[in-house]
Amino acid sequence: MILGGGLMGTATAYFLTRRGVRVTLIERGCVGAGATVASFGNIRRSGRYLPQMPLANRSLGLWPRLENWLGTDVEFRATGHLRLIFDHDGLGMMQQFRKEALDWGLELEVLEPRDIRKRFPGLGPGAIAASFSPEDGSANPRLIAPAFAMAALRGGATIHEQAHVSDMNKTASGFEVVTSVGTFSADTLLNCAGAWGPDIARHFGEEVPITLAGPQMGVTEPLPHRILPVVGVWSKQHGAYLRQVERGNVVFGGAVARTQVGADGFAKVDPHNLSNQLHEVVKLAPALRQATVIRQWSGVEGYVQDMLPVMGPSGTTEGLFHAFGFCGHGFQLGPGVGDAMAELITTGACATPLAPFDIARFSP
Repeated sequence: MILGGGLMGTATAYFLTRRGVRVTLIERGCVGAGATVASFGNIRRSGRYLPQMPLANRSLGLWPRLENWLGTDVEFRATGHLRLIFDHDGLGMMQQFRKEALDWGLELEVLEPRDIRKRFPGLGPGAIAASFSPEDGSANPRLIAPAFAMAALRGGATIHEQAHVSDMNKTASGFEVVTSVGTFSADTLLNCAGAWGPDIARHFGEEVPITLAGPQMGVTEPLPHRILPVVGVWSKQHGAYLRQVERGNVVFGGAVARTQVGADGFAKVDPHNLSNQLHEVVKLAPALRQATVIRQWSGVEGYVQDMLPVMGPSGTTEGLFHAFGFCGHGFQLGPGVGDAMAELITTGACATPLAPFDIARFSP
């Protein structure tokens, strides 16, 4: 039984059904309507916590196969990830990361200003350098979780949406979860509840320090398609980022503080932030200066105190597993998380090292 129908929950449901496991997925709202749909859709490895790289590499190997497996084009495009550098602090960050990342299977190309102008005209004219990761790219956050969910259904899974959990208990045979649409039992319980994951962990005696907030995202009117890679910034600050979809719209985010979560459990856009955000976005692509923003949105993401996710078995309850708290960096990892958790649950081990994400790190 899986609690949470975001990317992590639906991906795990799918990979469990591929292994012949009977799955019940319970979602408090609609599949993919939480942190997943608020995501930028970035599939990047540059700048990641390096012990997370095996999981990121595992996931990258799965993204190109999803259209065939899921029967849906989730708009994965390996357009590359360009990360611009505007100051010497950013240059130092990139150089240090590039050196250390080689041992983790990631080699970044370093671009001088003339290389940026030649290969990516119009992007980052003020940049002093850039890194480029050609195998990375993006996908559509609105498509991915529903696609995994539909494929899991075809594999025999049962999915209950609008199912609000009122109680859950460890039983002699496993777990019992009481919801607004019925009571369900299973021998194994997987917590993929995202920002609400710590509530489930706490119910079973495990505390995870987490803060809830929402990103500020936006999208422009359709424009002539000129921007191929995903574009970001190496910076000690939270820099802007953008990508242009094939329909021509430019999706952007970053550069401003995340907004607080309201009483309904979701964050709302602060319109006063838009001018500051666009000021930073235009540094990446000056041609966007006259573009019209047609929509803004936010959502809710869980930021664990050490900015690392919680993945693996419970430290208190046999048969309970966790995969939540991806701190706004989980979209790229989603397929790898689902595959890894399915492997761990069915075999008791995982070929990808998950120890850095063990919930036991928060034990007193």
